[in-house]
Amino acid sequence: MEITKYNKLVRDRIPDIIMKSGKRVTIEILDDKDYKKYLDEKLKEELNEYYSTDNAEELADLVEIIYAILKYKNIDISEFEKIRIKKALERGGFDKRILLKEVIVD
Repeated sequence: MEITKYNKLVRDRIPDIIMKSGKRVTIEILDDKDYKKYLDEKLKEELNEYYSTDNAEELADLVEIIYAILKYKNIDISEFEKIRIKKALERGGFDKRILLKEVIVD
């Protein structure tokens, strides 16, 4: 018998997909505190995967995690979008590709 330990947050259908392949799984349903902890870890994991691959699929995973965090915080996606737009209007986006090199104070 071979056992691989993961201890990481996975998408809802992953256990079923694994079981359909003939394998067994052990899962735990997380409480709020642990759920937030594992969401944060998953955010880091997906960001690192994006850095490694430069792949749009990893960006989709990042967005899915962000949506899960918003839901956890009871923030509606449309409300989040309003926050994003307000910030973009006040501070701009990243379209101009500006690299701030220095700020000089006399």
